Amino acid sequence: MVEAAARRPPASSPSGPLAIRVRRFGEITKEVLRNPTTTIGLVIIASLLLMALMAPIITEANTPDAYQMPRDWGAINEPPGTPGHLLGTTSTGGDVLYGVVWGARTSLRLSVIVVGITMVVGTIMGSIAGFIGGKVDEIIMRLVDVLLAIPELIFALAIAAVLGPSFGNIIFALTVVFWVKYARIIRGQIIHVKHNEYVDSARVIGDSKLNIYRKDVLPNSVTPVVVQATLDMGNIVLVAATLSFIGLAEAGLAEWGVLVSEGQAGISAGRWWASTIPGAMVFLWALAFNLFGDGLRDVLDPRTEGR
Repeated sequence: MVEAAARRPPASSPSGPLAIRVRRFGEITKEVLRNPTTTIGLVIIASLLLMALMAPIITEANTPDAYQMPRDWGAINEPPGTPGHLLGTTSTGGDVLYGVVWGARTSLRLSVIVVGITMVVGTIMGSIAGFIGGKVDEIIMRLVDVLLAIPELIFALAIAAVLGPSFGNIIFALTVVFWVKYARIIRGQIIHVKHNEYVDSARVIGDSKLNIYRKDVLPNSVTPVVVQATLDMGNIVLVAATLSFIGLAEAGLAEWGVLVSEGQAGISAGRWWASTIPGAMVFLWALAFNLFGDGLRDVLDPRTEGR
């Protein structure tokens, strides 16, 4: 029996496409977690996402629109620790804890929607420009150059101001502003990848252009897009908070920028909590995604191998 077991060939490890992807994901995860700062960013992200998902339970929201802060006109400018208002209230009776918790949910919804749409639009436009080339490439990239020449914040501010105060309009403005980066990134990657030998081999054996793009070009071009999307999860919330701060979101919306705007007048009077706490949340959100995005870039970018 021992001899039979010795002659038995060792079980082969899974080698299918799914198994390869799972192993690769595990390797990337291990590399990311080796960096202490990246791990800190990931822990902060997990905490913020958990708070956002648990918002209805934490605050026991019972208003028709949970994204609108309830007002307690009998508790104006109450400091942190007040019974029923753990983090205090604003000058309009808004509960700071409610705004902070639901602000995390608002930021999550905002960043997922904007990053999702801009990734898809930017990937489509950049793929058309990079893979087809010629005059199509020239037209698309000149449009991208024009849009990139305008500072992101000023461009988003102009669009949102024209459309009027609305959080939906802020989402639309950020979508218009941020897709161009993805188009430029994916276009550059595709131009580089489509001249590799394995793409030429697929072309020689008669594979269609669509199959070459789908199987060979796009999968090997999306890594920088994933990294940029991770960084933009923080940047978009930062820009949106700025637009909300200057009054381009609905009054009373449970959003960090709106809270900072409501509380700014009380800072000189010592009522720091209404603006400082939500401002710190914006800072933590942007910091966490930048730490995680930088670590992810170091792992996925072959030029940083061995750093």
